[in-house]
Amino acid sequence: MSLSDAARHVRENAYAPYSKFKVGAALLTPDGNVHVGCNVENVAYPEGTCAEAGAIAAMVASGEAEIAEAYVIADSPHPVPPCGGCRQKLAEFAKGGVKVTLATVGGAEFVTTVADLLPGAFNAEHMDNT
Repeated sequence: MSLSDAARHVRENAYAPYSKFKVGAALLTPDGNVHVGCNVENVAYPEGTCAEAGAIAAMVASGEAEIAEAYVIADSPHPVPPCGGCRQKLAEFAKGGVKVTLATVGGAEFVTTVADLLPGAFNAEHMDNT
């Protein structure tokens, strides 16, 4: 199954009774494994989970910790970029040049990179105080 198909499929499982805005994400690892996630809302905003965060959690739970490519899809007129928190989460597990495809259910796609989504990302080097 392609990343596009995996993201499109998992998007249908999103729990979005409040916003009705379903999002699906699929991540490819260097080993060729695909991990998926969908948004899960909660009536107590902002306690929900983004699709990208869910896919990252599934990847880590499976024992992997590196993203080779990401695909995010939503039912929107234009491709929807990840929120700021998810951009940082992607940057934690992906090198700057990793391809990120942002897509719509209607077929529009915008291809970018993790570094373009989050220039000047906070990283482990910022924690080095020696």
